[in-house]
Amino acid sequence: MPVNFSQHPLRQRLNDEIHARPPVPLEAPTLVSLLAFLHDGTRPEAERAHLGLLYERLGRPVEPNAEAAHLIIDGDGFRLKWERHGEFSTYAFFRSPSQPAGGGGQALDAAPADWVRAIPGQLIAATHLELLSASTTNPQDQLASLSAAGEVVVASRIAGGAAWVFTDFRIRDGFSRYIVVNENLDRLRAGRTVQRLMEFETYRIMALLAFPVAKAVGKLLKRAEEELAVLIDRMASAASPDDERAVLGDLTRLAAEVEHSVASTNYRFGAAAAYYRLVQQRMGELKESHIAGLPTIRGFMERRLAPALNTCATIAHRQEDLSARIARTSQLLRTRVDIELERQNQEVLHQMNRRAKLQLRLQETVEGLSVVVLTYYGSQLVQYLAKGTKDLHHFSPDMVTAAAIPIIASFVAWGTHRMRKKLAAEAGEAH
Repeated sequence: MPVNFSQHPLRQRLNDEIHARPPVPLEAPTLVSLLAFLHDGTRPEAERAHLGLLYERLGRPVEPNAEAAHLIIDGDGFRLKWERHGEFSTYAFFRSPSQPAGGGGQALDAAPADWVRAIPGQLIAATHLELLSASTTNPQDQLASLSAAGEVVVASRIAGGAAWVFTDFRIRDGFSRYIVVNENLDRLRAGRTVQRLMEFETYRIMALLAFPVAKAVGKLLKRAEEELAVLIDRMASAASPDDERAVLGDLTRLAAEVEHSVASTNYRFGAAAAYYRLVQQRMGELKESHIAGLPTIRGFMERRLAPALNTCATIAHRQEDLSARIARTSQLLRTRVDIELERQNQEVLHQMNRRAKLQLRLQETVEGLSVVVLTYYGSQLVQYLAKGTKDLHHFSPDMVTAAAIPIIASFVAWGTHRMRKKLAAEAGEAH
């Protein structure tokens, strides 16, 4: 019986994710054109608004789900499959060669040309693919015609021998080209195979975006590594704290430069590794078998794509390693500077201790003089009193003064000592 549970807000979206981007079932012959555009600051709203223009032109209701990451639009003589990914969006056009194409021979020719030209973003990949039937196209004849052109042909049996694929990975008139000859793939498997080839083509280009970055970073790393070696030599030969502080300043500048490079390229190198894993996954899913005398897609990519991506991985590792080495060197130099500062602080404290001892001795001397001075003034007061009262007693003023001096001196010394103890006790409590 139905129960009204509290639903997680993402439950439906997460469940729909496994159904996202389904392959379009295809039956030979079919023409496919793929366009992949980098977002390059393009907002999703602008992209969906442009898709809305196509809905309006075709007289179809606009897709109600504004958060959809993929759409399939049936047009006049063509079908469009749109997918939005993290960095790019793909537009795959499908049509049968028997459908009118406006005078052209590709699937893209059936779409409104002005609408296609206005697609937002920067074009990063473009591919034409022909899905042909082995009943009407002999794979060996197709191979012979391609080989006659004198170009290197990449060919293999795919899907466990159920189809043939031919390409040369070259761009002509702005597009690379694939030919797939289907022997016994059903519509769904054929659509899945074509989708894998289109994803492979897009992901390999996206993975290679990191290669120019790696070459530029390689020049920076070479210069930074040489500069670090010089700074280490300067640190070892530093003869004064000023020399060490100058080296530390240069190290800090170099560290900031390298860290800026790490921060600005870390995403690109990470994305390249992720795209390359997808390329390898798609190559594995093709289930290629070798054709005598011809390179397979996997073999061609391992010779051409793998070295470039390995270079990117190596540069990323060198960059991280250099950052760590600069950090260790800076820490070592800071330790040396800190030790020198500690030594200087110890000297300052030693000098302060000597000054305190001198001040204490001076204070004790002043206290002794104070006792003498206070005793002198006290004895003078006693003498004045004795002189004023000499008629009342038989003692002379000088005798009274002499007798009073030890008493006054003892009293002053006792008072001064007591005051010093009280001040010392208050200072101790304050600490």
